[in-house]
Amino acid sequence: MTAVKSAMLPGDSLLYGHKQPGDFMDCYAKPTSCSLEEVAQRMMTFPAWVSQLMRLRNALVKPFGISTHFAASETIGIFPVISRSENEIILGTDDKHLDFRISIMVRDGMAYAATWVHTKNLFGRFYLRAVMPFHILIVRRSVARA
Repeated sequence: MTAVKSAMLPGDSLLYGHKQPGDFMDCYAKPTSCSLEEVAQRMMTFPAWVSQLMRLRNALVKPFGISTHFAASETIGIFPVISRSENEIILGTDDKHLDFRISIMVRDGMAYAATWVHTKNLFGRFYLRAVMPFHILIVRRSVARA
């Protein structure tokens, strides 16, 4: 299995239209021969332990009024589709504590997964720090499935 590496998201990504100074953004990549749709489905099909973590997360944040599910006309996995291009799908949502987007891109035989987060308040910054170790683990394993 080819190792997942930290990478720079290609400069023409739709995700860069969201980025502001101080926002969080990371990206991981690995070679793939799969189509964009196949990569997106593989990345967003989480193993049982991630689903269990999400249930725990939902139970913990519900008292704070944080969204625990995302209503959308189109989703991939649990995330709403925000926009698409020929080689990229943007997923995500906005909430009162932070906005986030996930870019899934396939270009030149590489699969990229990037996450952008804009925190809106102290709780958003705390939340981002608290989930960061899980975020890195989940994203890296998601990219490995591509």
